[in-house]
Amino acid sequence: MELNILKNSKDEIEVEFESLTIVEILKVYLNKDSSVTFAAWKRKHPTEKPILLVKTKGKTAKKAINDAISSITKELDNLESDFKNLK
Repeated sequence: MELNILKNSKDEIEVEFESLTIVEILKVYLNKDSSVTFAAWKRKHPTEKPILLVKTKGKTAKKAINDAISSITKELDNLESDFKNLK
């Protein structure tokens, strides 16, 4: 997956993604993090790529995104394991 970092500072980051689905899932998980003060995506037109904006307090914005990705990955691994155990 290709992404483009548009703005990057310690407590704020803007990232352009190719997939609206990924951006929406990340937004949901980021908003569960107490150190994230703002997480939302935007796009000017449906033909354009979505841009995720994350603002944090207490940890870096990159760390918050990495934590969200780790949580998503862990939950998907658990789901896969549960599915494989079904008979």
